[in-house]
Amino acid sequence: MSNVIAKRILVLDGHPDARGGRYLHALAAAYRKGAQDAGHEVQTIELAKLEFPLLRTAEEFAGRPEAPVVLEAQQALVWAEHVVILFPLWLGSMPALLKAFLEQVLRPGFAFAPGKGRGLPRKLLAGRSARIVVTMGMPSLFYRLVYRAHSLKSLERNILGFCGLHPVRASVIGMVEGMSAKARRGWLERMAKLGRRAA
Repeated sequence: MSNVIAKRILVLDGHPDARGGRYLHALAAAYRKGAQDAGHEVQTIELAKLEFPLLRTAEEFAGRPEAPVVLEAQQALVWAEHVVILFPLWLGSMPALLKAFLEQVLRPGFAFAPGKGRGLPRKLLAGRSARIVVTMGMPSLFYRLVYRAHSLKSLERNILGFCGLHPVRASVIGMVEGMSAKARRGWLERMAKLGRRAA
């Protein structure tokens, strides 16, 4: 792996369920191990283990976060060169806990700022790349063709891209409930390979 340049990677395991045995937790662990084995530095945020309040007003969103876990997450994001976000598809989008966490972390003044005059907002997290990993019960092709992967595109463009992360790539893993053991191992190996490449 001498041809791989070591990177600082932040892995966000966005599954709300802290119990063991969730396939998404295994995918996050496989990516993390692959990255560490290749010499990358890795920090991990396990969303299910965090406690933080919901934002309910525009004034709260515009203010400085007070929850220590949110401040720590912002520090980890500043540190990172590559961000990996994993989550299960619930009701066609990311789980509410993950959306609430992103609202807490990606605030004005930290993730973006007003542009000059009537210009577009400034992207304060530019210089970082990202990968999104989504698991779902439906076939991934069905999600992409019929639903147009609208929730994935929203996260790619309207959230991460808006804050400056680029490029943002995605892995969509469908039919996880009925997936064979061989297919599960295959995806774990693929995550480890992506981790080694910091891709």
